[in-house]
Amino acid sequence: MRSFFHEFKSFALRGNVIDLAIAVVIGAAFGKIVSSLVENIITPLIGLFLGGVDLTTYAFVIGDASIAYGTFIQTIFDFVIVAFIIFLVVRGMNALKKKEEEKPQEPTEEVKKCSALLQEVVDILKKDHTT
Repeated sequence: MRSFFHEFKSFALRGNVIDLAIAVVIGAAFGKIVSSLVENIITPLIGLFLGGVDLTTYAFVIGDASIAYGTFIQTIFDFVIVAFIIFLVVRGMNALKKKEEEKPQEPTEEVKKCSALLQEVVDILKKDHTT
């Protein structure tokens, strides 16, 4: 039983699990921001363009059951907007990452010293070869 808890502890404290936990928390917070953007800004603006149509009010009744198909359509619409916004964010982050990868990196001092030593060896070999 002791080895089980030791194995669990090493698993739980491994970097990937902690990174994943942080991503979930940030993702949840970001999800709230995007949902608020869709619910409070984008949807009302679209409602203005559609003449104040509120899809959530559309429903039909069969017996005692109310089928709220308008709410379902609105939820799909919200999902498409959220997915599009996340796509734009990921696309922008990938573009920034690509630009950073394209930047030529300055050689470190160690690389410069190694290069100088190699040049000295080449010069010595050329000198010995010509004599």
